[in-house]
Amino acid sequence: MSAADVPAGDTALGIAAAVRSGTRSAVEVVEEHLTAIAARDGELNAFNLVTADQARQAALAIDERVAAGEDPGPLAGVPVALKDNLCTRGVPTTCSSRILEGWRPPYDATVVERLVAAGAVVVGKTNLDEFAMGSSTENSAFGPTRNPHDPSRVPGGSSGGSAAAVAAGFAPVSLGSDTGGSIRQPAALCGVVGVKPTYGAVSRYGLVAFASSLDQVGPFARTVADAAAVLEVIGGHDPRDSTSIPRPAPSLVAELEAGVQGLRVGLVTELCEGEGIEPGVAARVDDAAAALEAAGATVDKVSVPAAVHGLSAYYLIAPAEASSNLARYDGVRYGLRVDAPTTGEMYDRTRTEGFGAEVKRRIMLGTYALSAGYYEAFYGKAQKVRTLIIRDFEAAYEQFDVLLSPTSPTTAFPLGAKTADPLAMYMNDVCTVPSSLAGHPAISVPFGTDESGLPVGVQVMAPALGEPVMFRVAAALEAAAPGRG
Repeated sequence: MSAADVPAGDTALGIAAAVRSGTRSAVEVVEEHLTAIAARDGELNAFNLVTADQARQAALAIDERVAAGEDPGPLAGVPVALKDNLCTRGVPTTCSSRILEGWRPPYDATVVERLVAAGAVVVGKTNLDEFAMGSSTENSAFGPTRNPHDPSRVPGGSSGGSAAAVAAGFAPVSLGSDTGGSIRQPAALCGVVGVKPTYGAVSRYGLVAFASSLDQVGPFARTVADAAAVLEVIGGHDPRDSTSIPRPAPSLVAELEAGVQGLRVGLVTELCEGEGIEPGVAARVDDAAAALEAAGATVDKVSVPAAVHGLSAYYLIAPAEASSNLARYDGVRYGLRVDAPTTGEMYDRTRTEGFGAEVKRRIMLGTYALSAGYYEAFYGKAQKVRTLIIRDFEAAYEQFDVLLSPTSPTTAFPLGAKTADPLAMYMNDVCTVPSSLAGHPAISVPFGTDESGLPVGVQVMAPALGEPVMFRVAAALEAAAPGRG
């Protein structure tokens, strides 16, 4: 079943409409999803924690509000799963790392506050690559998450638990974070919709930081309309986030029916024809371009030359910022503490036992890139490349309204296939990193399968704050997706 074939009653918008009208109870909806989690999450490991009792209480409160004639909000009764790097008051938030063992945040992330205020019901915290560092959700202290389409394969990462939860029907929508592709790539591998908003369009307050100039919170959903509805709820200015754009969330759901007639779509040569793009993935992107052309868009090739250097720049900038952000995990203030005779040894032992191999690798790489004598050669040069990427995208958007590419160069690969080769793992981000470095929005839309029947995602990119036109194109792709009907 394609994402576009989700029965209306099972979509987030369908559930909310039924709960608000009183034709379905939020308690019944939540119980259905908790039953689905209990039946299959032992196999998939999408959740680090299922908050069943809190979810039932929240659902009951929503039903009481409906009975009293109140409107609980646009996401009334909709179960939502949260990536376990989003702070939740009084609920363990682990980042899938041992180093945050036992930590319960004293506050909610802004996006969590906004979801709850809109009537959504949090059903649990989802697994991720430790501190969001990875592309397969295998770098987790809680063990790997498996792909619902084929449990012998990865769901992608780092938000693999959130993607798998939606793909498996554990929740109609979920939240993830995207630093270099951590929403879009798992969305592609799991056959769901995944959105990275414009940098600053969604508050980062309460998101545990990985790379602060790149991190963004965004939704996973089984339909484009559901993703749009969630982004409308969580977006908009937040004075608690200094990088938050001072403007309200855009209207997106209303844009979905506008179509693509007259829009200009650019196929990014460097991302569509680059090394490592599987033939089955490339074929679906070609099909997507043809579908948009048939729907009235103009499609042509476009070059974004600096995009070929995106991965190299990203894997200097992101680890550099991570090495700074992760310095706070010292065994003193919160989380894991491994005692030792001296403070220095305590730091050393706590971090040695608390961090996994990939996190240690990136901390060391980032610390080296920022060190005296190497700063300008590595970090400084990477920032100059970032500027070139931004300029090349600006030139492309002068000719085109949106850009198109694969989301991931491959479909879901077997568990363990790339864990011994970090560079092969990093290549999974080759198509998603450029728009992250530019701070631009991008969405992955499921568009058919490869020859093995595994989902393929097509990426639609837009200029900063271009979410409305991006969602129009995404809706057109969803409507034309192979297997619909």
